[in-house]
Formats: sequence, structure tokens, C-alpha cells
Amino acid sequence: MRTAYSVETVRAAERELMARLPEGALMQRAAAGLAAACADLLGRVYGRRVVLLVGSGDNGGDALFAGARLARRGAGVTAVLLAPERAHGGGLAALRRAGGRTVAPGGAEELIERADLLLDGIVGIGGKGGLRPDAARLAEVAERSRAAVVAVDLPSGVDADTGEVRGAAVRADLTVTFGTHKPGLLIDPAREYAGSVRLVDIGLALPDEAELEALQHADVRRLLPVPTGESDKYRRGVVGIAAGSARYPGAAVLAVHGALRGGAGAVRYVGPAGDAVIARFPETLVSDRGPEHAGRVQAWVVGPGAGDDASAVGEVLASDVPVLIDADGLRLADRDAVRARTAPTLMTPHAGEAAALLGVPREEVEGARLASARELAGRYDATVLLKGSTTLVADAGGGAVRVNPTGTAWLATAGSGDVLSGLAGSLLASGLSALDAGSVGAYLHGLAGRFAADGAPVGAHDVAEAVPAAWRDVRDA
Repeated sequence: MRTAYSVETVRAAERELMARLPEGALMQRAAAGLAAACADLLGRVYGRRVVLLVGSGDNGGDALFAGARLARRGAGVTAVLLAPERAHGGGLAALRRAGGRTVAPGGAEELIERADLLLDGIVGIGGKGGLRPDAARLAEVAERSRAAVVAVDLPSGVDADTGEVRGAAVRADLTVTFGTHKPGLLIDPAREYAGSVRLVDIGLALPDEAELEALQHADVRRLLPVPTGESDKYRRGVVGIAAGSARYPGAAVLAVHGALRGGAGAVRYVGPAGDAVIARFPETLVSDRGPEHAGRVQAWVVGPGAGDDASAVGEVLASDVPVLIDADGLRLADRDAVRARTAPTLMTPHAGEAAALLGVPREEVEGARLASARELAGRYDATVLLKGSTTLVADAGGGAVRVNPTGTAWLATAGSGDVLSGLAGSLLASGLSALDAGSVGAYLHGLAGRFAADGAPVGAHDVAEAVPAAWRDVRDA
């Protein structure tokens, strides 16, 4: 499991560790790891031109000490001091002893344009809001330059706790972060600014519960439902799909396709697209009598392509089994009815649907994904899977939010979400919690998208067909 911790938690762990170490030892650990990462990126250090963008405080100190290490290996290192009177004194002295030099921001543009590597030490993890004008100008020059840009701990100008970017920020090719990941490194839009992320262990003792966590193959493998010799189709779980309409029969077909690949023993379909479903998937149990009379299920998926059929949504919400609500179902579901449920509920909106439920512009959700997922989970007392470039799963009971590390931009295609709904609903029926079903479903769906696309356009049905390959990849890792 990859974890990320809040700034407050990191600061507390740093204070506890610094109290037990000689003065300056923690910064030297960070600087050593930072310098090693820069050297790896450069390949050859001797004769390379390195420019440090140095703000005030410890973040600038890390950059200065790392720059001193590179200078001792023969790099030409110049520090651009954005706040000379507040630059880290020990770091400045170390850089000068190693042969590095310093300049004011006014003379930095030409240096940046000729640099091989830029080290962003402008603002640390406590920074809020976008960069100030002088720093923003240098960040713009850095983005245009041919130099590799390395961010110290996180790119300056992004919010470490939320992943929000509220103004100008540095775009890095590599971020070297210390002690633990910060949430902003894993959540868009900030994640786009971080580039590749390298974690340097500096010995922090962190609590068990993180702010954010990302499943890895081993975590997903432990959660996958696997039949035993005593299993039958009912013991493996039956998932009900209430989806589709005369206008959108394909949504029903795709949701069923995802469900059949999700590990449940059987799929029941209820709705007006029964002929289309049975023609494509004859193993589906089809009914036209409504969810209440469809037969026993262990979980329901409701909403994909449902149009304005509020009655099916109401019947499903009144059931006593786990329910996944997607697409039109999100618009039709009564919030009080969702909050009154005693069985788990998993809601799977994209940013536009989440914005409508929260009564805010879509841009607000896209710019503050973590806060939006938590807010929606609290309002509906449900687990929320917020789809998008960074898919987040926030549990109704609070705790660490899950961020999905798999996926591809090619998944932004019609019907992809319907496949995810069926897949995650099937995992719900097999006995996984709403948090685990959403997280594992998103992980497999993202991995299947990568396999299906392989760098080219892909259709939703291709993603569903690739789920078994994703499943095997996780199982055999």
C-alpha cells in the first residue's frame, strides 16, 4: 500500500525525529537523497550546469545542501535567491564552500535557459496559493527551457494536502519527496505538475492511518474474490443490474458486460433492454418485472442509461443489500432515501455529476477533488467513487481516502463508466465492502484500460474484454 500523509502529520513526525538527531542531520539526509536523484537524472554530474531556485526556509535549505553536493562532484551550480535575507544560512555557506555561486532573480533567465538541471526549492509543503510574481516568472522560464526540472518535496505552488493548484506553479519532470508521499502528489490537478515521484526515506515514524492510500498489486490480489471447491453460482454472489432504457440500451449491455467479468456467480438484469442483453450475453438472468420481483441478489447496480425511470431507483434503494448508484441513478436517487439505508451504498459520479449533487460548478470539483469526494460522502452517508483523471474513493465513515493508481486517458470514452459500475457491483455482490469494491473495481478497470488501449483508441467493450487479463496480471504478480 502506498500512503500519503498530511502536512500536519509530517511536521509532527519531523519534530519528533529532529529531537533525537544531531542538529541539521535530518536536512542532510534529505539533501543526500535529493542530490543522488539529481545525479541519476543527469547521468554525468561533472561539467553539468545546475540552477537552484531557492526560497526561504528549509525547502530552500534542502536545495542548497543538495547543490553543494553536486558542486563537489564537478557541476557548475548557481543559486537564484528569491529572498536573500531569509535564505538558509547553513545551506548558503555549504554551497559557497563547494564553489557554487548566487545571483538575484533579475539575472536568472539566461542561466535557466542554459541549464541542464533546475532544482525547485522555492516553497515547501506548507505553501498555500500560487507562486508570487517573481517566482511565477521563473517557473514560466523553467517550463520553456530544455532543462530537467526537479522539485524538492513537491512542486512549488501546489497544495500539499489537497492537490489544488490556485495559481502559477512549477511543472516538474521529477519530484523528490521526503519521508512519505504528500496527498497533492497523488491527486490531480497537482499530480500533473509533479512528474515522476521518487520517495526518499529519512526515518520518519508515521501513524498507522494515512490521509490517502493507493492500492498496489499485492493489496488487490488479497482482496480478489476467488471461488473454492465448494463454491456455486449463488455462493459466489448474484449481482442485479437495473439499467438501460429504450434510448440507451447499450448502457445496460455494457454494465452487464462489466458485471460478468467481476467475479460474481451470476448476473440478473432488470429493465427494458432485456433483448439486447440476452442477445449479447445469453448467460444473463433477465427479468422485466422490476427489481422487487427479480429474485434474490447480493447487490444491485442501478442507474446507467436509466433515463427518467425513478421507480427502479426507488425499489433498489429500498432493498436491504449493497447498492451501487451510477449515472442517471445519481440524479434520480433521493438523498434522504440514500442516507436512510442500512446496507452499504456506493455512488460513482464523474465530476459533472458530483458538481450537480453538491450544487457547485464542475470546475470547483475538478480543482478540489479530495474535498469534493469527502463532502459528497458526508452528505449522502455513502461511499463515493469520484471518477476522473484521479479516481478517488471516500468512505462514508471517514478514514483514509483511496486514490487509484491505474488507468489511461483512453478510458475517457463513452460507456467506460458503465463497465466500471458493473464490475464494482459484481465485487460488491461477492462480499467486498463498498470501499474495497470501489477501489478494486477502479484498479482493475484502469489496468484493463491500459491493456486494451496499448497506446491507441479503445471502446468500452474492449475494456470489459480486457478485465480478465488485468485480473490475471494482479493474481500472478
